[in-house]
Amino acid sequence: MSSENTARAFWVEAPGHGAIRTQSLATPGPDEVRIRACYSAISRGTETLVFHGRVPESEYARMRAPFQQGDFPAPVQYGYSSVGMVEEGPNDFKGRYVFCLHPHQDHYVVPVSMAMPLPDALPPERAVLAANMETALNGLWDAAPRIGDRIAVIGAGVVGTLVAWLCRNIPGTRVELIDIDDSRETLARALDIDFSTPERAQGECDLVIHASGSQGGLQQALSLAGQEATIVEMSWFGAQAVSLPLGEAFHSRRLTLRASQVGTVSPARSARRTHGERMMQALSLLEDDRLDVLIDAESAFEDLPDTMARITTRPGALCHRIRYSF
Repeated sequence: MSSENTARAFWVEAPGHGAIRTQSLATPGPDEVRIRACYSAISRGTETLVFHGRVPESEYARMRAPFQQGDFPAPVQYGYSSVGMVEEGPNDFKGRYVFCLHPHQDHYVVPVSMAMPLPDALPPERAVLAANMETALNGLWDAAPRIGDRIAVIGAGVVGTLVAWLCRNIPGTRVELIDIDDSRETLARALDIDFSTPERAQGECDLVIHASGSQGGLQQALSLAGQEATIVEMSWFGAQAVSLPLGEAFHSRRLTLRASQVGTVSPARSARRTHGERMMQALSLLEDDRLDVLIDAESAFEDLPDTMARITTRPGALCHRIRYSF
């Protein structure tokens, strides 16, 4: 168990192997808060690459997470989806639930500015989706969907599903969530999103958003895009090489292929939104009970070394929530 001056944290000790360490914990200063973690979540795509040592050396600096300790490939402490309660800090923060971009750890001290208070209508159990919602929000700022657009979202993971869920509220849009796993239709139906397998997907799209993390999904994105359409790539492949058929109709259809990455605020909003304002917007977008369907499993923090090894080798998982107990 942690004491006032120690904390327990999950570390990737070597590629494919994790452990929980006990480490020292600083006393919070006047502009800091001490947080007791209640929940965190495994960001399956990125943390799979980190856990198995697949972060390219060229991306070591850019891939550093806030409050990361250690260096890639290992040993390293990584993660960015933690929800907890403020135990020490300014009076207007004490006793409040907050979201923080922090690795998996049971207690931690961070600047007040990095602790985002949860909206009253957002339960802490669901707030672990905040980093995913922030990614979806930033991706849509990059994609700039319009009223009446025909939109395909490829990949019914957490981020792809959130993107489709946000798009379906734009008046007049035709939104189709596409996945090779036809069991994801149940998920889509629960969120009032039209679903299709790749074989049945509708083409001539104005906008295609790719979030499957697979080469085949990105290749299909090109085939679904209509004349002068835009494909937004939201997956990150790490060190994996990807082959695309850019010699077919890519040029004649004048397609645009652009990347979206959550590490920086989209250029479409960066002049008017800070990272903190973007996160607060993401938290407010989670105030819908139906989004609980995106959390499909939960396990104890003490089991995280085994859980991480299992989750990162099992395809098809949604959000896996980690529960902290005291």
